[in-house]
Amino acid sequence: MRRLNRRKTLSLVKELDAFPKVPDSYVETSASGGTVSLIAFTTMALLTIMEFSVYQDTWMKYEYEVDKDFSSKLRINIDITVAMKCHYVGADVLDLAETMVASADGLAYEPALFDLSPQQREWQRMLQLIQSRLQEEHSLQDVIFKSAFKSASTALPPREDDSSLTPDACRIHGHLYVNKVAGNFHITVGKAIPHPRGHAHLAALVNHDSYNFSHRIDHLSFGELVPGIINPLDGTEKIAVDHNQMFQYFITVVPTKLHTYKISADTHQFSVTERERIINHAAGSHGVSGIFMKYDLSSLMVTVTEEHMPFWQFFVRLCGIIGGIFSTTGMLHGIGKFIVEIICCRFRLGSYKPVRSVPFADGHTDNHLPLLENNTH
Repeated sequence: MRRLNRRKTLSLVKELDAFPKVPDSYVETSASGGTVSLIAFTTMALLTIMEFSVYQDTWMKYEYEVDKDFSSKLRINIDITVAMKCHYVGADVLDLAETMVASADGLAYEPALFDLSPQQREWQRMLQLIQSRLQEEHSLQDVIFKSAFKSASTALPPREDDSSLTPDACRIHGHLYVNKVAGNFHITVGKAIPHPRGHAHLAALVNHDSYNFSHRIDHLSFGELVPGIINPLDGTEKIAVDHNQMFQYFITVVPTKLHTYKISADTHQFSVTERERIINHAAGSHGVSGIFMKYDLSSLMVTVTEEHMPFWQFFVRLCGIIGGIFSTTGMLHGIGKFIVEIICCRFRLGSYKPVRSVPFADGHTDNHLPLLENNTH
């Protein structure tokens, strides 16, 4: 009884076979079929390699939402070199909440040389080239995000020459924590002095002829410091053409959460517009000489996530490639063979000529070819 059930089950399974087996004696091969098979296998191999490269690659997904974090502090990372002595300049932050953050809370003043060494100048030239490419090809930003923490540091390399020249500039570097409201980070003449109505700078003791706000921004970023990320103002260099000159940067900061397969960080992207002018009160150009970075925070937050093609999707696409090429090449081969057979049949019909009829004595004709011919010599 069990054997009978097994035979019935086996016969039922055989009837459900969607891949019938054809005996080898019934299979006919041809040169055209072999050629089409070679083309099909080559195409499948190439497309499989390309699909595997797509499977290995990743892409960045951008999502937008309202930034609900208002209580935390915003970190500003600064590395700026000004072409003046350190005791002549002062840096601080004043926000819309009338909160002053002095440079002593996290910034260091270090005497330095404004002119770069050959190696440092080459680094700056390469950084400016990357900045120009980023402005033209925005998709490169995804590459920078994916290479964060893996690429080399974007900081200015140390001087390779042991120069004994007297420092003629001041490097202001470090970080400050400010409120998450619009503010103004500025570097101007004199140290800042807070008072109830705001703050002021002791500029009276500095000779006007010594004003020189030529500067180089080696690094400026907001939020968590992520090595490998290139910011819009990194590598910027401005040369003052007048002692009494103002440089303004208007910055819009966008909170960004970065999630890749390597890191997960809370950073900030920003866009910037620049303006510079000479202060001339007689001509109506009022203001204070210095470097002013006015920043404002966007109410939107961007979440950047690195995504990868799942294996099941890769498998489905691979099966589609193999099955589709097999079916398509089989159909094309059949159509081509059919067309060739029609053309050949027409040629055969055109080359056929009817046999001239042979009359008999009784008036009948014979249209058949003779089976045998007797040749007499």
